[in-house]
Parts: sequence; structure tokens; C-alpha cells
Amino acid sequence: MKISVHAVGRMKAGPEKQLADRYFERFAKSGPAVGLEFAGVQEIAEGRAQNAAERRREEGQKLQALLQQGAALFLLDERGKNLPSEDFAARIGAMRDTGRKSLVIAIGGADGHEPALRDQAELVISFGALTWPHQLVRVMLGEQLYRVATILSGHPYHRA
Repeated sequence: MKISVHAVGRMKAGPEKQLADRYFERFAKSGPAVGLEFAGVQEIAEGRAQNAAERRREEGQKLQALLQQGAALFLLDERGKNLPSEDFAARIGAMRDTGRKSLVIAIGGADGHEPALRDQAELVISFGALTWPHQLVRVMLGEQLYRVATILSGHPYHRA
């Protein structure tokens, strides 16, 4: 199953980008052994509208245009479910095992995701109730995807 990350905004050079790239690279190398292929990060330009609702709508339309037919959609949102890593891995593994071809995990803009996109998502995930900078969310998502591959392979990286 191909997994891609769609993120509103551009990741600038710096230590956060280096760390995110390191975890995405680890995932890209370890994922194929468990049937997961990293399809990369697609950046989506931030909305330029005057108000938050319009910016969410613009960003949601851009994300919607990039979604392939039949792709599963997970959204990262502070109002989503706070899952243990094992449950996150189990959900991805179950999707892979039932023949899903692709999964898109989307990081919204500063104003969050458009409600219609939230309704379309198969899962809305939170990395906690705190608000995180988008650069750190990419790092945390990269690490969690690498952790998913290690959990599914039984690698000792993940110890509970």
C-alpha cells in the first residue's frame, strides 16, 4: 500500500526539515518489508483568503484535487482521536491486508481542515490536545510512520 503525506505549507530548510526527512527516509527503507511504500510528501500552498473559513475551503479544494480515486484519507487534527501507536499501526496494517492501494495522511493549514474534508476522512487523528507547529507535526508523523513499519515487522524499535 502506498502512503503519501499531503501538507499545507512549505517546510523550510533547518533542523526540523532534516529530522522529518530522516524519519521519512527510515520509513521509506523499512516500509516495503511490511507491504508499505512511502510515496513522498506533497506540499499544498496555503490559502490566501481574508478569513479562516475561506482559507480552509481553498486548501481543502487543493487537497481534494490531489486525492486519487479510492485512496483512503486520514487527517491530522487536534480534535481527532488520540490513538496509541499500536492502534495506528493496526489500522494501517488492516487497510493493507484488505487490499487498499493507497492512503493519504493530510496535515492541514494553520486554520485546520475544511469540515467537508473532515466528513470524508476515514480517520481523524490527533497528536494530543496541544497545538503543534506544522514543522514538528511533520517530524512526529514521519517518526510514527517509521514506528508503524517497526511495529508491523516486530522490530524492537517500539517497546511498550
